[in-house]
Amino acid sequence: MIKDKLKTIVSIVICITVFVGCNSKQTKIEKAMVDNNKPAKVELKKEEGKFQLYVNNEPFYIKGAGLEFGQIPTVAKHGGNSFRTWRTENGQQSGKEVLDEAQKNGLMVTMGIEVARERHNFDYDDATAVKEQLDRIKQEVMALKDHPALFIWAIGNELNLRATNPKVWDAVNEISQMIHEVDPNHLTTTTLAGISQREIDLIKERCTDLDLLSVQLYAKIIELPQQIKEFGWNGPYMVTEWGATGHWEVPKTEWNAPIEENSTLKAANYLKRYKAAIEVDSLQCVGSFVFLWGQKQERTPTWYGVFLEDGSETESVDVMHYIWNGTWPENRTPQIESYTLNNKTAYENVVLKENQEVFALFKVKDIENDSINFKWELLPESTDLGDGGDFEKRPEAVEIKIISTNNGELKFKAPEVKGAYRLFCYANDGKSHTATANIPFKVN
Repeated sequence: MIKDKLKTIVSIVICITVFVGCNSKQTKIEKAMVDNNKPAKVELKKEEGKFQLYVNNEPFYIKGAGLEFGQIPTVAKHGGNSFRTWRTENGQQSGKEVLDEAQKNGLMVTMGIEVARERHNFDYDDATAVKEQLDRIKQEVMALKDHPALFIWAIGNELNLRATNPKVWDAVNEISQMIHEVDPNHLTTTTLAGISQREIDLIKERCTDLDLLSVQLYAKIIELPQQIKEFGWNGPYMVTEWGATGHWEVPKTEWNAPIEENSTLKAANYLKRYKAAIEVDSLQCVGSFVFLWGQKQERTPTWYGVFLEDGSETESVDVMHYIWNGTWPENRTPQIESYTLNNKTAYENVVLKENQEVFALFKVKDIENDSINFKWELLPESTDLGDGGDFEKRPEAVEIKIISTNNGELKFKAPEVKGAYRLFCYANDGKSHTATANIPFKVN
């Protein structure tokens, strides 16, 4: 009898415990949903000599990518926690739509603000134009400042590139002050193309309202930790662009065509640069945004994007997955062993005659031994060359006069028209992963 009563009491206690626990859990979920409709409180603190970001009182290290539209879900899929844009309106989605999609995928957004550049002929001595710009930016900030996915405001992009008038930094500081007045929840930054003593001195003198600095470097990012110390930047910073070796940093052919690294070499450099230049500084660097989580034409259609035009992933996505998660993705991208034209690499100045027979050999390996599909494309060397990432038009493809093709082997006839070209090869594993390389050549 007593045992039966004890069993009954225990059962009642268990039921009450489960009920209370469920209610407690549901309360937390409901609270999170309520908080999800409020702006995130973003803070930057220095604790025991280390700068630390906080989002709603939780530590936050930036595992980010640069993009404006498309591929947003894949950032989350591969373990990233945020992305940055270059402007509030990208021409395909409104700022709110971008933030909504980020929120849906659990991502925070460093929202770019378009600020006029001196290299585009904006005059920072023109007080009226500067005031009009400030008023326009205030409207953009007011429209988005309370969105839960908003993280940091990035005021302008590479405003120092070929700039001579230091008043640009006065304007940046004024924009930052305005943002802090109307939006107490988010931080401000500005991005630099490279880093130099001059820029650091100007920022420290004229941009005292900024919360942190942003730096953008490519091959030379390896020098960043030393430069931060050498130029006397003692505050927090993030790297808002880094990735492939820049087209201005690579060897060139005799006809001045920059030689693009293949996708496997790029991936190796991504990992090397992250570990040597970003991960190594745990005291001042609060994270980074890899460039570019998407695809664009800049010198070539494959140079800077970690995705290709067809949406497939390159090996650099594998590397970012590893960086963000500590493990490699389940299925890896094919890796390149070699690529030659008539037994010459891209670094050996391939010069052909009109209609000459050419043999291309593209060797790849796949860790999972997936079946590889090869695709070839011939483009004239791009002549629409932008500056600082400005829009460039993709060259129109030239028909390849194929003699024979077999997996990674291609026999074809060189173009009849003299000029500079590139032969691209793409090796896809049938699972949206593609290795790619191109060799520039000249027809005399």
